Amino acid sequence: MVSRQAPKPPPPPPPPAAEPAPTTLFALGEDLLLEILLLLPSLPSLVRAAFACRTFLHAVRSSPAFRRRFRALHPPPLLGLYFDPDGAAIPAFAPLRRRSDPDLRAAVRRADFFLTGLLDDDDHIPGWVIDDCHDGYLILDNCTTGKVVAYNPLTQALDLIPPPPVEFYDGFRGFYDFLDYHIISPEEDDGVFRVIYACYDESRVRAAVFSSDTRAWQVFPWSEAVTTPQSADQHWLTIGEMVNGFIYWIYADEASMLVLNTTTLQFSKMDLPPYLKGQTHMFMVGKTKDGGLCIVVAIGFKLYVWLRKICDDDGVEKWVNIQAIGLENIVEQTGGTLEEHGRLKVVAVVDGFVYFSTFETFRDGQVPCWFFSLDLETSVFDILFQRRSDGHIHPYIMPWPPSLIRDKACLQVEGA
Repeated sequence: MVSRQAPKPPPPPPPPAAEPAPTTLFALGEDLLLEILLLLPSLPSLVRAAFACRTFLHAVRSSPAFRRRFRALHPPPLLGLYFDPDGAAIPAFAPLRRRSDPDLRAAVRRADFFLTGLLDDDDHIPGWVIDDCHDGYLILDNCTTGKVVAYNPLTQALDLIPPPPVEFYDGFRGFYDFLDYHIISPEEDDGVFRVIYACYDESRVRAAVFSSDTRAWQVFPWSEAVTTPQSADQHWLTIGEMVNGFIYWIYADEASMLVLNTTTLQFSKMDLPPYLKGQTHMFMVGKTKDGGLCIVVAIGFKLYVWLRKICDDDGVEKWVNIQAIGLENIVEQTGGTLEEHGRLKVVAVVDGFVYFSTFETFRDGQVPCWFFSLDLETSVFDILFQRRSDGHIHPYIMPWPPSLIRDKACLQVEGA
């Protein structure tokens, strides 16, 4: 009898292959990481992502080309409006509130927009007024003490600006009066800024420049006469606006603007459309998204846009009316009537956006206005908020934080 052997058991299965290591953001090359960061919707979102870890922060800091691309795709956002009342008070800030954008709300919460960092000599009468709002800085002038400071509410950097030297006013004719301060702080310039200060006499103007690097003023000569001699009680220039490195002061009784090139410190004169003579309350000077000099005029419920350009027919630079935007449809958003709103008032033109309001407060100081922004490229407007208008109004546009530009350790990150 033949015995049968039990079958051999099958060989054990091979061990499972090792799972591939997961790919994370940290394993990506810097070029691909920057492409991903470019998809973020706004500058506040980029700030939040960059400070999530050192790898992201280093990638943003080390690539000026990325920062240029991000700026082109995502213009710095409006964070709110400063209202600068007349008198010895302190500017009030009205933030832009957007439930759909938590990163923008976080940027507002972490800044000192209430200006608690200012050093007040009198707690009850602070006395600060805003001369300029640019590049994240406020230039504030204390009408009680005469102090002037440059203050960045986001970084809370405070610089005391010394007064111009006494010889600044030497050689005036008839009388002299000051104009205003303006700040220039290039984003990629390691925190160095310049402050421009100007004054005028009966027919001429003069500028001085303060450098935060040298902590010194440089005084420039009086210009040639830029108007006929005026009397001492005649304020023949209005508050200036800085656009693309030029400061524009509008003549009170001429269809002209005085222009200061802040690079060469040379003054010149530019014409205005004739019907704007003496109508300084009707319009504001600014620039389009591509940097073109423009004027936006409010008449009733229309905004008229004038662009400074070289005309093809004669090759002469002149003002061209390129757009008239009817805004009677704001009542669909406000729920009011055109009679209640009165008319429109332009308060600022910044980087292709017009900031304007209705007119209620100007007719009754207890009634709030509606405030809007309008994209000049698309003619689409957006409601900002409703509040009473008060004094001069300054949009605060978020600058690029210095810690995203300079290769210096941020204390909050490096110390974590």
